[in-house]
Amino acid sequence: MVERHGLVVNIVPELREEYLRLHADVWSQVEATLQACNVHNYTIFVLENTLFAYYEYTGTDHEADMARIAQDPVTQEWWRHTDPCQTAFGQDAAPGERWRDMQEVWHLP
Repeated sequence: MVERHGLVVNIVPELREEYLRLHADVWSQVEATLQACNVHNYTIFVLENTLFAYYEYTGTDHEADMARIAQDPVTQEWWRHTDPCQTAFGQDAAPGERWRDMQEVWHLP
């Protein structure tokens, strides 16, 4: 079974080009870690200063796999570069929250 995930975040306007530059050549180890943790078909879209991400999860324990990703030293280093480029979307974001999960309302299989 495939779980679909959508997330949204804003870009810090003055760091927009840096974020896009980084994602023009995502580190291969970051990609390998995502795939090893059952994340597939990961796509990030940009519209002005807002990013929308979509991925499909094919594992059986999303929370555990997300924790494995967060523990990967190369991914942590990647985030040290990308996190400063992001700021939370919307007024209801929790302190320190960046990417916010979106609720799926419709899907055409």
